[in-house]
Amino acid sequence: MGTLTSLLVLSFLIFFHELGHYLAARFFGVHVEVFSIGFGKKVYSKMVGKTEYCLSLIPLGGYVQMKGQDDSDPTKRSNDTDSYNIKKPWQRIIILFAGPFANFLLAFLLYCSIGSLGVTKLAPVIGKMSENSPALQSGLEANDRIVMINGELVIAWDDISSMIQTFEAPLQIKVEREGRVKTFLLNPKVSEYQTMFGETLTKKMIGIAPNGTTIDVTYAWHELPQFAWDQTLKATTMILTSLQKLLAGVVSPTELGGIISIVQVTSQASDAGIVALFALTALISVNLGVLNLLPIPALDGGHIMFNAYEMLTRKAPSERILYVMTLGGWAILLTLMVFTIFNDIYRLTGGN
Repeated sequence: MGTLTSLLVLSFLIFFHELGHYLAARFFGVHVEVFSIGFGKKVYSKMVGKTEYCLSLIPLGGYVQMKGQDDSDPTKRSNDTDSYNIKKPWQRIIILFAGPFANFLLAFLLYCSIGSLGVTKLAPVIGKMSENSPALQSGLEANDRIVMINGELVIAWDDISSMIQTFEAPLQIKVEREGRVKTFLLNPKVSEYQTMFGETLTKKMIGIAPNGTTIDVTYAWHELPQFAWDQTLKATTMILTSLQKLLAGVVSPTELGGIISIVQVTSQASDAGIVALFALTALISVNLGVLNLLPIPALDGGHIMFNAYEMLTRKAPSERILYVMTLGGWAILLTLMVFTIFNDIYRLTGGN
């Protein structure tokens, strides 16, 4: 059941991405010849109007085949009025960007749903405290519930760190202890910590850890857009940072996962409940949006790059260069796909 859910999620994400391209293309009067979920041999197809809608054998992506645009041969052109290649470069850029934008929009909508269903977060209740820490020296104790910092209400544990970084010292911290509210003043100190990428950085800390208690935070309708925007931005930033760390050699390429990992993790999320499934789907959707905007020929970002060049120079790229670069882009993508699948199999077999 989990595997079926994973495939449905992937198909839905691909459909939404391609729907973005489709709607933008139709808006500018471009004829869409094929709308496919998946690659390779067509398993099912149906003509609706002049467009062929189909499901293909390999569920690792999808495509919208527009008149006058062919990724397998970028030199193919059509001069008809409903052709993609006769549109102005800025129109083509919008059509290309519409796919990734649809992924970001879907993530935003999913985060809105998550916020309305309730988000499980760590409660702002103190567990362990570091020796000689500002918190311990100020008189804070384990099981104190932090309710306010410098006059600002604390809802969940993740609010505390951001407030410590934002406010100037000294911090006025109000806690609930045994039914009473107590106030403490303390000065954070700059300490080292490790990022999720294993890097050692510094930030202001007061030396406390959560006790593990969780709460469900439900957002009001007027709070949902801000919550969804923050989460979408956070996911985008995390993925971009991960790519930067990968290129810088901080993260090993062996950490990359492919379709098998996605199916595995999505299956586990579906077992954990609808909120977990929505959260993972939103993250994968942002991932698809970001990766498709990378300036690699054969991806949306690569095509945007070519059209931006045409806008700036007022001349189209050489057909030969376009053809060679597109083939190179496909080679990079196929190599990456094989590599990530190999990583997945290696992990599944325990490295044997």
